[in-house]
Order: sequence, then structure tokens, then C-alpha cells
Amino acid sequence: MKSIGFVSLLIWSLSVLAQESITLSDIFVKGTFRPEYVWGQQPLPTGGAFSKLVFDRENRQSYVASYAYESGELIDTLIRFSDLRQQADPQPTSPFFSYSFSADMSKALIALQEESIYRYSSKANYYVMDLESRTLTPLTEGAKQMYATFSPDGNKVAFVQENDLFYTLLATGEVVRVTDDGEWNYIINGAADWVYEEELKLTRAFEWSPDSRYIAYMRFDESRVKQFDMPVYQQQLYPSDYSFKYPKAGEDNAIVTIHAFDTKKAKGKDFGLSTGDDYYFPRLQWTADEDLFVVQKLNRLQNRLELLAVDVRKEEVDVLMSEENEFYIDITDNLTFLDNGKQFIWTSEQDGYHHIYLFNMDGTLDRQLTAGAWDVTALYGVDEDKGWVYYQSSEVSPLERHVYRINLKGKKKRQLTSEEGWHDADFSADRQYYIRTYSSPSQPYHFAVYDNTGEELRLLETNEALQATTDSFGFVEKEFFSFDLEDGTPLNGWMMKPADFEPSQAYPVFMFVYGGPGSQTVQKRWASRNDFWFQYLTQLGYIVVSVDNRGTGARGEAFKKVTYKRLGVIEVEDQIAAAQYLAELPYVDGERIGIFGWSYGGYMSSGCLFRAPDLFKMAIAVAPVTHWKFYDTIYTERFMQTPQENPDGYEAGSPINYVDGLRGKFLLIHGTGDDNVHFQNTVELTRALVEAGKQFDVFFYPDKNHGIPGSTTRLHLYKQMTDYIQKNL
Repeated sequence: MKSIGFVSLLIWSLSVLAQESITLSDIFVKGTFRPEYVWGQQPLPTGGAFSKLVFDRENRQSYVASYAYESGELIDTLIRFSDLRQQADPQPTSPFFSYSFSADMSKALIALQEESIYRYSSKANYYVMDLESRTLTPLTEGAKQMYATFSPDGNKVAFVQENDLFYTLLATGEVVRVTDDGEWNYIINGAADWVYEEELKLTRAFEWSPDSRYIAYMRFDESRVKQFDMPVYQQQLYPSDYSFKYPKAGEDNAIVTIHAFDTKKAKGKDFGLSTGDDYYFPRLQWTADEDLFVVQKLNRLQNRLELLAVDVRKEEVDVLMSEENEFYIDITDNLTFLDNGKQFIWTSEQDGYHHIYLFNMDGTLDRQLTAGAWDVTALYGVDEDKGWVYYQSSEVSPLERHVYRINLKGKKKRQLTSEEGWHDADFSADRQYYIRTYSSPSQPYHFAVYDNTGEELRLLETNEALQATTDSFGFVEKEFFSFDLEDGTPLNGWMMKPADFEPSQAYPVFMFVYGGPGSQTVQKRWASRNDFWFQYLTQLGYIVVSVDNRGTGARGEAFKKVTYKRLGVIEVEDQIAAAQYLAELPYVDGERIGIFGWSYGGYMSSGCLFRAPDLFKMAIAVAPVTHWKFYDTIYTERFMQTPQENPDGYEAGSPINYVDGLRGKFLLIHGTGDDNVHFQNTVELTRALVEAGKQFDVFFYPDKNHGIPGSTTRLHLYKQMTDYIQKNL
């Protein structure tokens, strides 16, 4: 028995020695752990097929091809990068490009030389390709365009250029100007402003009517919104300023109005709808009725929402439905008008969990389709012919996601996915097939085609090579756990231990936190680059832990909204409780607990270090909010109301007010070009720390935005943080 044990130990030791060591360069420069994806995949209007972007990396070539869902047969090669290089001016240099198709599949819209603006917005040189002749035609001349979109009949393309709305008649090439008052930092037509884009996920602010006659659109008047100036250095002798409209909590928002343009009569329509000081218009969409579109109207406190039905011919507005909430209402893209013209799907937390409801077009409730102590987390769409609604939920566990279907009577619910982990689906246009994306903490992204009963038809990508790579580098598995707060509320967490973990030893613990409303870091899904860094830290001898505090998502409204009007108070208390729980574990060195977070997580890590100085030895905060008065209206007021209405809440959650508690080591990092969480947050926290006589470390990245992007920059950032951890933990 002893000899067998010795041999087993020897084999284990040799296998550990044979494993490769992770380097920061592997993570941030070489892309050693980069998974393969099904690039540029989108369902085609024909229903039984999808397209995807295929790369020839060696030759820097690419093409878009269509494939049958069921058989996988190559149907056609639709767009070749070589055609784009031959015909586009300027000639594209990157084989990556965005594309979309007209409903009849006769034409494609292709975006070249794309240029990012903010988190979700971009502009590009758009071209229209005739898929039969493969000829390429510029959409228009002049400056780059935004949000180019085919009309449903495929004869026109609407777009935004320099803050004005246009459309091109494809048969003649004529460009029709819809608006003429667009101006930077003043008027925006057909596109959203910064705060709508960032916090309501609204970018394109125009929609075609089903019959292609009308374009309904939003007009943003930013004239009264205060301007924020960021210095741009870029190795200039005299730095310039980047100035844009950014409404901070309690300040003026843009005034948004609703309009439509009749392309048949070349005439605009105004419906007298304005947000004024007290409302938002977070969504605009057409119903199945070609004369009727719906605008969502949300009050500034975001706890009352109305669906306004706008009859474009009669120029009449009626309230279709309204909803109120004690706290706030989250905006989604789940509103779905059925083709029968009689009903629509809506999702709501009105019973305490996020569920699906069926309404009649007169605004009366037909029935609640899903129910239970779990949240619907995505709505995939409706197959009206067969009466099925497809969705994703956290019913199995808040840590997992699975795909389901239920009929329009709220009966015959069926779970279509089974493996433990994270499932997402992208359905065909006719809802007969879907491409499932699956992952787990130990399984990289796995793509396969399924029919709508959940039967697997064929594989697309398994990432077996990546699986072998992570095995060869000795990746450790996440261990999931939970513990109870004093009031009995359980919190979920994960832990990563060194591969050579010995229960008799005491290890330092490095905690990772985000913790913001509705978010989650504790999920049974494949890793991000942060997770690869955490793997690296386990190889250096650290235990890495993350815990989802109260206020996070997928556990119902009461759990998520308990932080209302007091952000940064309960969440910090929960992370402190988590650290106390960890400190009592026999294999944890309670004198060496550190914490790290980015953005909201940086706000949290700062608060933890300042408020529990005897528990946390060090903290790293990257791009943190340090006082909610510095952040934008829509996000902040959703959870905190305005500073004028809730002054005590704003002060109670600000790390600036707890700097006297700092005793451990603190590293504060920010990009000077952060348009989201302004560098101002770090400046003001620095000011408070200095005035309190506290020693700490601070580092900034010139001209870098909120994500501090770039492989060289990321390598520098994570080496700096790693060195700080090793020195101080």
C-alpha cells in the first residue's frame, strides 16, 4: 500500500512539473487562451439558413457564406473580402467587417473602416452590394455613416450622418435628407446621446414602418445639457479637449421628441411628444400595424412606464398600457408585437420575479405565461404558427442559464437544455432551429445547431484545442460555495485554489468584486481574461474568491432591489461578511486578505478597505466611481433618485467619506480619457486621501478609456497589479 501511494505521488508530482506555467503575456499579448467562435453569425430571412463570417487568417482573407441549419450544407458564398478590396475606396485593410441583408436576400449592407465612438456606437463607410452581380456601391458621400438599415422592402437604406437622418433610394442612388438641423453637442436626429446609449442600450433611434413608407425617429436636443471636457494628450505640445454632453445626477437631460417622416409625401410629422424635464423615451418600435408604432415613456425616477401607441396617419397618441414599481423598472428589448395584430408579449417583475406576460392590444392582460421563484433572463421570440414562446431563465439555479419554451396559453413548458452550466440560443427567423452556445467553468464555448425541440443536429465548434491548452497549463476548477449572512440570507461564491493546495497550510486570499445592481460574477460559465489572470495568481500561491452580494441579479426583485437609495452600503457590508467568513476557514490566512474591482467593483473595493481596515490588508480599485454625484443621470437616479431627493444616500455610499479608515495598502488606477466613469472620480478621492494624510499608490493611463484597452497597456496594467499583490499580500 505504501509503495502504491509513493508511485501515485510521484506520478502526480511529475505531471505538475510537466505543466506549463501561465504568463501574463499568454493572457494579454499572445492570446494563448483565446477561444474560437462562430463569427458574424446571423439568421437569414429565409428561415432555414444562417450566415457566418469565415476567416483565412494566414492570407488575411474572409468571406460570408450561408449554410443550411439542419444539414450544414454550404448554400452560397455571399460576400468575398477580395471583392471588397477590389471595389471599395478607400480599400479595406482588415478582413473583419459588419454586414446585413435585405429581406429578399438580393442585397447586402457592408460596413468598412468602422470607427468606435462610445461603448456601443460606431461609424463606418457603408456600401451596398448587389449579391447577384457582386457590384459594390457607396451608400452616400462625405463623412462616415451610422446605423445604416434596410427598409423592409429592401428598396431604401436609412442612416445617420453628422447628426442628421437620411435615406438612400437604391434604385437611383438618390439621397434624401430627412432632417437638416443636426449639430455636434446640440441636436441629434435618429441616434441617441451618450447617456441613452450607455444606460438604456439605445443607439439607433429610428425605425422603418412595416410597409417601408415611414421612418419614425427621435430627436435629441442637448442644448441645455452641461458639457464635460476631457484633456486629450496624444503627445501633442498643447493638449486639446474632447468635449461632449454628459448629464450628471440631478442635472438637466436632453429633451427628446418623437417624429416621423413620410417617404411617399416627403413630409415630416410631429406628434407633440416630448420628454421635457421629467421623462425618458427608452424605446420606439412598430407594431404589426403599418400605421401604428409604440413609444415607451419612462418617468425620471424610472418607477412608472407607459406604452404610448402613436397612429402615424391620424397623428393621434393613446396610452396602451402602464406599469408602476415601488423601486424602479428595468428596460429590456422584450416587448414583442404578434403578427396577428391583436396581442403583444411583455416582461415584468410585477409578481416579484421577472416573467413573461401576454397582453391584448387594448392594453388588458390576457395571462401570465411564466411564473415561479426565478427570473426570465432573455426572450428569444415567438413562433405564432405553432404557438411557442422561447426564452432563457435562471430556474435551475441563479448560477446557470437554460433555454425553455412554453406555449401561448402558459402550458407545456419544456426545458430544452440540460448540461450544468450556461446556455444561450440564437434562433432562426422561423424559430425552427437555433444555434446554442454552451459553456461551463471547465468547458470552453461549445457551439451546436439544434431543432426547436432541443435535439442536437450537428456541431459547429467545440474548442477542443483550447481545452487541451488549458489542461496543459494546469488550470484549476472553480469550487462553488455559499454561506449565510446573520439574517439567514445565503450568498453564492466561487473559489479557485492553487493546484498544489494543502488544507493544512494557510493561504492569502484575493477577492474579486463587481457587485452592482443586477450583475453577477458567480456564474457557471467559461472564463474571461480576468479568470485567466486569477488562474495565474493561483500558480503564485493565492486563493482567489468572488462572492455575489445582495443587489446582484437572477434571484428576484427583493434580493436585487434591497440596495435601492443606498448603493454601496449593503453591498460593502456583504463583502465584509464574506471576508469574515473566509478568514475563519482553516486554510485561509486571515491576516492576508485583499480585494480588487473595476468600475462598480473599484467603488466596492475602495469602500471595503476603508470601512473594514482590520480585515482587508490591501485593495486595488480600477476606474472607480467615488461619489454618485459624479456619475450620469439615468444609471444613478434609477437606483439612488437625485442628489437633491436623497442627499444622505449619496453621502453614505461614497468612499470619499471613509478615507480616515484607510490603514492597508491601496492602489488606485484610472484612464484619463474615461468618458464613462470620469477621471474626476479618482482626482477627488485622491484629494480626500491627501487631506486625510493617508499614504497610497495611484497610477493613470494617458488617454485610455474606461476599459483601458490595448494588449501592451493591459500587460502593463496586470503586471503592475500582480506586483502590487505580491508585495503587499
